[in-house]
Amino acid sequence: MGSVVDAANKEVNGTASGKKPTVIFVLGGPGSGKGTQCAYIVEHFGYTHLSAGDLLRAEIKSGSENGTMIQNMIKEGKIVPSEVTIKLLQKAIQDNGNDKFLIDGFPRNEENRAAFEKVTEIEPKFVLFFDCPEEEMERRLLGRNQGREDDNIETIRKRFKVFLESSLPVIQYYEAKGKVRKIHAAKPIEDVFQEVKAVFSPDAEKVEA
Repeated sequence: MGSVVDAANKEVNGTASGKKPTVIFVLGGPGSGKGTQCAYIVEHFGYTHLSAGDLLRAEIKSGSENGTMIQNMIKEGKIVPSEVTIKLLQKAIQDNGNDKFLIDGFPRNEENRAAFEKVTEIEPKFVLFFDCPEEEMERRLLGRNQGREDDNIETIRKRFKVFLESSLPVIQYYEAKGKVRKIHAAKPIEDVFQEVKAVFSPDAEKVEA
């Protein structure tokens, strides 16, 4: 008895234990260095890094109908529908044994944010925002040669525009709730991580205590 309820709880809460996972949203423009910093946080603080972009790219690679639709939207610099990304994120959370997640590059807009909280019933512990000047992000993106289809100058500028128009309202929403931790991301990687560590360290001490 109760197995249907348990299954429903797992579906909503995202972990097999029925305990809601700790979620931190990681936001920053393309090239702000958030992916690199997420790798450091995983190593030092034991979080699982979920990149909305990586999940979407993996779906594209799978060759599914869903993947083709996602690919066309990314090419046009559009934002993928919330339900598509949320389903991919939910599945990744459910399939993982950890209960602490960095969700990188999501929510991309207010509608994403509201849909995520409604569907998962999870509110982020805080939002880690990598604040970086556009010129610096552009320099970094053009300098990295990852063969990514979305790293040419026109698409980069479209992505900046989409980020500014769409993601800043999300940051403002969480700022009003006192949940934004702003990181000055134009500095060298190690210096940026010192700032990041200061945000996570009280959390780490509580875990050890």
